[in-house]
Formats: sequence, C-alpha cells, structure tokens
Amino acid sequence: MQSQDAGARPGWGLLLCAAITVGIHVWLIFTSLVPNLVSRPLHFAAALPWIFLFARPRSRVERWIGFAGCAFGLAGAAYLILDRRAILDQYGSLDGSLWQFVLAGGLILVTLEMARRAVQPVLPGVAVLCLAYGFFGQYLPGALGHPALPVDYFLGSLTLAEGGLWGQLTGISIDLIVPFMILGAVVSAGEAGRGFMALATQLAGGYRAGAAKVSVLASALYGTISGSASANVASVGAITIPGMIRMGYPRPLAAAVEAVASTGGQIMPPVMGSAAFIMAELIRQPYADIAVASILPAVLFFFAAWVGVHYFALRFGLKALPADELPGWRMAAAAVPFFAAPLAVLIVMLLVLGYSPAYAAMLATAVTVAMLIWDGKARRLSGRLFVGRVMTALVDASRQIALIAAIIICAGLIVGVFHATGLGVKITGLILDLSGGHLWAALVLTALACTILGMELPTTAAYLICAAVAGPALVKLGLPELHAHMFVFWYALLCTITPPVCGTVFVAASIAGTPWLPVAGMAMRIGLGLFIIPLGFVANPALMTLATTPVLAILAMLKIGAGLTLLSWALVGVSPRWLLRAAGLAAGLALVFAYGIG
Repeated sequence: MQSQDAGARPGWGLLLCAAITVGIHVWLIFTSLVPNLVSRPLHFAAALPWIFLFARPRSRVERWIGFAGCAFGLAGAAYLILDRRAILDQYGSLDGSLWQFVLAGGLILVTLEMARRAVQPVLPGVAVLCLAYGFFGQYLPGALGHPALPVDYFLGSLTLAEGGLWGQLTGISIDLIVPFMILGAVVSAGEAGRGFMALATQLAGGYRAGAAKVSVLASALYGTISGSASANVASVGAITIPGMIRMGYPRPLAAAVEAVASTGGQIMPPVMGSAAFIMAELIRQPYADIAVASILPAVLFFFAAWVGVHYFALRFGLKALPADELPGWRMAAAAVPFFAAPLAVLIVMLLVLGYSPAYAAMLATAVTVAMLIWDGKARRLSGRLFVGRVMTALVDASRQIALIAAIIICAGLIVGVFHATGLGVKITGLILDLSGGHLWAALVLTALACTILGMELPTTAAYLICAAVAGPALVKLGLPELHAHMFVFWYALLCTITPPVCGTVFVAASIAGTPWLPVAGMAMRIGLGLFIIPLGFVANPALMTLATTPVLAILAMLKIGAGLTLLSWALVGVSPRWLLRAAGLAAGLALVFAYGIG
C-alpha cells in the first residue's frame, strides 16, 4: 500500500490500451443515453486484450488461442454495435443465417475462455452445465425438465438480446462496479496507504497486541475505499505482517490476523464488494440503503476480529507497540486527508445528497487524482511522480475492469439460461422441499451451497448463483429480502479464510513465509464473526434496521457482540479448563440466537 514509484512505468502500448479502457468506461458512466447493445459489448471488447493479450500465456498454443479469441470477440462486439437496429428487429432470435449461428457460438466460447483465464475453471464449467441443460433439459424426466427451446431463440436470447451476455448483470458492472474499480486503483496509487497506516498505528498501536490491532484497524479503513479482500491483504499485509513478525508474533498468527481483517474489506461500507452493487439491483433497493444496513454487521465483524486478537495476545503474551514507534497525532493528521477526502466525498454524495454511486465514485476519483501530485516522503509537489502514479492507476484499473467483466459476463450467461428455462424456479422449489418448509433448515442448505461454490468461484460469482437459486426460497420462508441476500453474500465470503480454498490465507501465509494450514486454523477463530453474524442478523433482524429503528439495531448489536466475545474467548482457548470454555461457548451461542431482537 505504499505509494507507487514513478520509475516502474508500463510500456506505451499497454498504457495506450489502459487509457482507452478507462476512457471508454468513464464516457459510458457520464453518457447515460448509450443503448445497452452498444455500452455492454463495448465493456466486453475493452476487457478482451487484458485477458487474451496482456496476461502471460502458459503455452504457445494458448497464446494463439488468445489472439484468435480477442480478434473474434472484437469483431463480434463491433458487429453488434454497428448493426444494432437490425438486430433489435429480430426480437432476440437468430435470423437463421450461418453467420449469426457462428457469431452466437463464438461469443459464448470467447466468454467461457475469458472466464477460464481470468478465474478458476469452475465458473465456465458451471456455465457449460447450464448451457447443456438449456439444450437437452427437455429429455429430463419430471419437474426438472423443461419444454424444448428452439435453438435460434435460445442462442439469440443469450447473445443478441439484452439478456445473457448483455443482460442486467453486465449493465451493473458498467454502471456500479467499474466506477469503484477506478477509484480503488487511483487511491492505491497515491499516498492513501500512508494515511491508513499512520492513523491506524496512532489509534491502535498503544494497546496490547498493538501491531495486530493496527492490522485490523488499517484493513477496516482500507476496506472503506477498496472493497477487495485480495487487494487489502496484498497491500496492507505487505506492511503489517512483517511488522508483527518483527515484534515477535508467531508467523501463523501474524498472517491470520491480516487474512481475516482483509476479508472484512468486502463488507465494510461505503464501498463494499462488487456483489453488494449487484445486490442493490437485484432487490431493487438503493445502494445507500444497503450500505447503511451493513454498518452494524461490519462493525461487529471487526469487533470480533479485535477481540480474537486480544485473546491471542493474552495467550502469547503480546505487548503494545513501543511509544517511539507511534507516528504521533501530528503526522497521522497530515497523512489522513489522502484517504479521508475521497471517503468524505463518497459518504456525503451517497448518504447525504443522494447522488448515484457512479457519480459519487467519479467525483471521489477526481479529488484523489488531484492529490496524486503530492510526494509525502519529500513533502513537495512532484509532476514526475504524478505522471507515474496516473500511469499505474490506469493499468491497475484496466486489469481490474477486465477481471470483473470476465466474471460478470460469464455469470450473465448462467442467469440467461436460468431465465430461458426456469431452472432457478425449479431449484428454489427443490430447496423448499428439502428444507421441509423450515427456515433454519433452508439456511443451513444455503450456507453449505455458498461455502461449496465459494471454494472455487470468486465471491461475486458465488453470490450471484446462490442468490439466484436460494434467495427466493429464503424469502418465501419469511426472511426479508435484504436479509436473505445479505446472508448469501456473507457466506459466499467464507471461502476467503476457510480451507481448502482460502485465498486471503494463502496470500498472507506467503507474505509471512509460513505454511498456510496453521494460518487457516487461527484465521477461522479470529474471523468467527463471518460464520456467526449472518445467523445473528437472521435471529435478530433489527441489526440491519439502523436507518429505521436505530435503538433496536444498537441493542441487537450489543447482544450479538457480547455473544461473539464469549465465543471468541472459548475458541481461542485462553483458559485451560475445557468445562469453562464449553460453558462460554454455550453462553455465547445463547446470546446470539436466543430472544432475537426485531
């Protein structure tokens, strides 16, 4: 999270492509009247070079496939844009020509290959299974089957209409996710990292296990702007983990603290993970409402992490940071504006003035760009540093835009099949049948599905699939729609710290130079809030009603917080007496679940 050096500049070809990618998306954000069959194929086209050309191929064959995929994808997007009016007259069906069949099949293959290269093969694998269901589902017996779909209609609805590849999800990516990707890249390129660390160190460094608590607080602050667990652990962890090791912390503990704290970045308002923007559109609620509803659960998550760190400090005898290592309030105050200014703009624009998230993010980005000229080390303005930082921000933003486009467009293919075949409704009915009409049984099934999918899919994709199939079932069983989607969102995050696939744990363990399995064991105890809080706001619905019933919301937070404190004490194992720990575990669970508030 340190300021980028102007010396490591990208090549001019890469930089030109980055400027075009970011420029296209900024233009789309501010030009709201662009037709969907223009803006969404443009989003797709801008991502193609970053996935197929600029990423290092594994073999010569993969390189040539990349060239072919990029060329076909660009040609297909250009055709859709230039022939949009004629395509609209086809009403979502292919016109029967060989070219349009080749176009539809080729665009689907390019999308699947983009997702395979960008993330794990599981996401395109799920998409292939859904496509197979669309083509052959009429042969399945019973309720799982569907009426035969004409091939020209099925392929056309996925590739030529405003569904499938060019559906609502792709629009959300352009309108809501991309602006915050650009903001995050610009913030990371400047002095904000120094501001996060200075303030966190001054606030938390003087407590027992100060270095670890600095990590928790710094990651929470970084999460207010970033909304990315992987970026959080890589940037904040590069500073905090070596610092904890230098202070004598066990290496697994140092890595576990940062892995957990970084995961919280995706649930920390006002900028949460990209799935939160999708949630806002799916349940038709303003993003600001979701951000406000998420405040107390996010505070509880970081509170649980703080308490877990404190109990580990008691167990290992960890001390506060020495007074001479605290930056002092003067230095902290000087560094704070570099992240406080864009954060303040976001909060005022989103929550006070009611502007759209995209407009708020772009204004916050403009403020942040203006501050890139300041060299914090030399305490002067530097034009050379400014240019280098802008270049770095452009490239980083473009890579992130391409990654989210690959995920979202492939997920759109899955959702398109759901809509065309009614598969989502069928799976919802199956969940209702298996749960026997009991909400908590359905929650357990949903939690298992989210955890399993999250092991191989990015959080956004895991949330999308589970929300599409399990969300309606939970709502039918009486759970408020916001609570149902937030439950799915939180459990989709479990994979970040839960074996066998725990992304933030792997990154943190590599920084700490320690095996990942002990890190995961400690991370699950420090991050127990990720397991308990979603169940807590189901049992205590008032926790998410801060905007309407603040007193009840705060009472629910205090109740769940007390339960998390007891659970953390029991799981960290401060006391050697297992009976006392068992009693603490039982009391903690009772506090979270018994006599729910709201």
